[in-house]
Amino acid sequence: MLKADIGGQDTAPYLAALTELPLEERYVWRVISALKWAFCDLETENVLADLETLSEDDLKLVSEPLAIRAMQFSLFAKALLGQEAAEQIMLRATRCLKQSDKE
Repeated sequence: MLKADIGGQDTAPYLAALTELPLEERYVWRVISALKWAFCDLETENVLADLETLSEDDLKLVSEPLAIRAMQFSLFAKALLGQEAAEQIMLRATRCLKQSDKE
């Protein structure tokens, strides 16, 4: 569909085909599923244990992708839910982050 759109072609046939796909076969589901499996058992104790044992090079290797992934997530949320809803998600996440320091 993207190629058709960029090429100035009619995207209606692609959208019609997409409409017929079940949610579980769509791009948005793939992203949401990846997030679910990435964070389904999130707990920070193992992260802290890893942090104590990682070399500086390894820490850099795992840290660098975080910024781009956070930006990609915010753009995904904006595309799916709109600017205001995406901002609310990011604000709630920031509040959660700040609150976790108090516990």
